[in-house]
Amino acid sequence: MSDNPFFVPSTLVFELPPFAAIREEHYLPAFDRGMADQLAEIAAITADPEPPSFDNTVVALERSGALLRRVRLVFDNRNSSDTTPGLQALDAELSPRLAAHLDTILLDPALFARFETLFQARAELGLDAESLRLLERHHTRFVRAGVRLPTEGQLRLREINGRLASAQAAFRQNVFTDTRARAVVVEGAEQLAGLSADAVAAAAANGRALGQDGSYVLSLKNFTNQSELAALTDRELRARLLAASVDRAVESNGPLAIELAGLRAERAELLGYPSHAAYVVADETAGTVEAVEELFARLIPPAVANARAEGRKLAEFAERADGVGDFGAHDWLYYSELVRQTEYSLDAAELRPYFELERVLHDGVFFAAGLAYGLTFTERADLTGYHPDARVFEVFEADGSSLGLFLGDFHARESKGGGAWMNELVQQSELLGQRPVVVNNLNIAHPADGEPALLTWDEVRTLFHEFGHALHGLFSAVRYPLFSGTEVPRDFVEFPSQVNEMWMTRPEVLANYAKHHLTGEPLPAELVERMAAADRFGQGFRTVEYLAAALLDWAWHTVPVGEVIEDAQEFEAAALAKAGLADPLVPPRYRSTYFSHVFSNDYSAGYYAYIWSEVLDADTVRWFETNGRGVRESGETFRAELLSRGGSVDALDCFRAVVGRDPEITPLLTRRGLNG
Repeated sequence: MSDNPFFVPSTLVFELPPFAAIREEHYLPAFDRGMADQLAEIAAITADPEPPSFDNTVVALERSGALLRRVRLVFDNRNSSDTTPGLQALDAELSPRLAAHLDTILLDPALFARFETLFQARAELGLDAESLRLLERHHTRFVRAGVRLPTEGQLRLREINGRLASAQAAFRQNVFTDTRARAVVVEGAEQLAGLSADAVAAAAANGRALGQDGSYVLSLKNFTNQSELAALTDRELRARLLAASVDRAVESNGPLAIELAGLRAERAELLGYPSHAAYVVADETAGTVEAVEELFARLIPPAVANARAEGRKLAEFAERADGVGDFGAHDWLYYSELVRQTEYSLDAAELRPYFELERVLHDGVFFAAGLAYGLTFTERADLTGYHPDARVFEVFEADGSSLGLFLGDFHARESKGGGAWMNELVQQSELLGQRPVVVNNLNIAHPADGEPALLTWDEVRTLFHEFGHALHGLFSAVRYPLFSGTEVPRDFVEFPSQVNEMWMTRPEVLANYAKHHLTGEPLPAELVERMAAADRFGQGFRTVEYLAAALLDWAWHTVPVGEVIEDAQEFEAAALAKAGLADPLVPPRYRSTYFSHVFSNDYSAGYYAYIWSEVLDADTVRWFETNGRGVRESGETFRAELLSRGGSVDALDCFRAVVGRDPEITPLLTRRGLNG
């Protein structure tokens, strides 16, 4: 296929992939050639008769795989944001092949021998700090991949990695399929009482899109407690909706979760670790299993106490208000909203007219990036995204120079996975002469024709959060691809995005974007105060919901090799009970069979990262607020010392360079209401 657009670098600005020219049949030939090209490049490195040097070995490895990198970045984003049966089949075929390809490189004894020679002589090579770190990180990758194992161990490792890749792809597709199959169909609009008019219209439009004309369809989000539970007055429908959510993929993914956990445990043992969790955290900022478990031990008891107090209050309110004597999980969010309305005079529906998507994006998210970093954004209608919803913005520095491209794909559709995420389409690298192209994906419901997209407060938070990841990619200023953007420890990667959430409530930012979409009136100051007070109510629920999911991930991945798990649901129940998190009123944010973060993506034994990163986040927000500097000066420090460094500097050293000391947990405990 000589016309395959992946075979040559894109000629568009910043090498934006030529989406208008890319067809589904281009992917497989590009992957085939990309893997073959990279193996040929590796063979050339190992066949070089010259003694190994930093340039002919380490830099050569960094330069290798350009075609494979191009196609994989585009494919991974497309398969998650606009998939098709053909792409899913290709994912299933390619996943084990790509795992085998990586093993071929990282288990290559001749290639490792060259790296080992350089590693042992690294003190005499005269390398600058980033180059020295590159050599050390590559050496670590080889060792953690198993290059020092005997032949028999490597053969088994290859088998495990191949099966893991296949099982993860199957898990991912099962979640996608069953999430759509379990969408809740409602025949009459009267059953949707409590939802806003635009939410009802969106459910009707969703029904039409799914071939259910005349019906209303509530498609499931990827997490457990569906957002509609906070508004629906029909208690039976709330129960239906929650049941559809928590029962996802039980039969198909229960056995896969057991298999994945067992294979990961076996691989960890092969590599010399007592558990998969121990293997993972050894290369994270946490460092040890004990450090993570100490954090759990500190957070779980007060969070559970807070949640139980909230639950008692809600159950009493439900019985008093509506005679509900059997308060259940499906009631929690609904009565939480009623308590907010009653005690704080705050109605979520009252807020949404002030949070129109375009205004939040331009006058909130982009405005904050201008305040802190001097950025401006221009939409490029002349550049084509991978889907009509994917909009392209050029990002400019304060001096008018161009920084990179940002794509925003904000709306839900049947071809898109649930949740929200950031991907890189082109990774910044001085070595390769590439500038960043990044994309944010969200799942905001499409409004009815001619109507604005109005956001919930949680969706506003998500927009700011994901843009924090985008900034991490856009600000990358590293030499080598291995360190680009968000290529940092998993328990550090959420930190910059969580910090970016602070701008949503900064007075100067909130006042700029929180305006009524019809009248332009600003969000009343007293409503802002009520929002802050109401936000404190429910911290127990939110913390326990998250910790239950994080604990489940941890339990699955601290199982020692050889321990037999008969049933995924029984294992889950026992793990939650042992940790003191088995509250039927507060189900985990993700149950095991749809916990894609850890069973089909790269958060296995790493979902604790959100709360671990929040320790850094809360401490950094305090620094922004109390350091005595202006917003712009603080932003430039945060950018220069942390956001721009990617993985080229030790993550906690980046934090120390900004804040001036080691992190402290007190700001997190205060934020979460866990310090008494």
